[in-house]
Amino acid sequence: MRTSNYKVKNIIISVYFVLIMFAVFLLILFNTFGDIENNSFTSTFIIWFIFIALFFLVHFISKYFEYDSDGLKVTVKNKGLLISEYFNYREHTVTFKKSRLVDFKMNNYIIYKELVLFIGNKKDHHINKERFNITLVTQKKRKFIRHSLIKMIKNNSKE
Repeated sequence: MRTSNYKVKNIIISVYFVLIMFAVFLLILFNTFGDIENNSFTSTFIIWFIFIALFFLVHFISKYFEYDSDGLKVTVKNKGLLISEYFNYREHTVTFKKSRLVDFKMNNYIIYKELVLFIGNKKDHHINKERFNITLVTQKKRKFIRHSLIKMIKNNSKE
């Protein structure tokens, strides 16, 4: 099974645009009322702080996710959405044999969802924990990924 969340890129670009327009609107609004108030610097600082916090929150959450379990190996990839075509600064890729998958977890936090894969190593019996951001993957695709991983674990337990 092969799936990704590439279509969400346009939505993230729109969210960035709305954030920037909202910050400009608030700056104009507070500068207009800044003549009435004495603390316009404080309100401008608060607006910029909120804008920067929201900007980095969206940047942290917005990641491209790709899952490919066709064949004997599984490939799971996370990378940034916006400038990832030019720089691979946020790319995290794991490729492993299906027989090495020990367990998995799908954690659902309030605004962040992650896939945790436990991949075993037969040589030294060490288990690696790999984390992937699946926040922007639709619920239907997460369900398909969950079923695919459960099927792999069942096949591994039979062997």
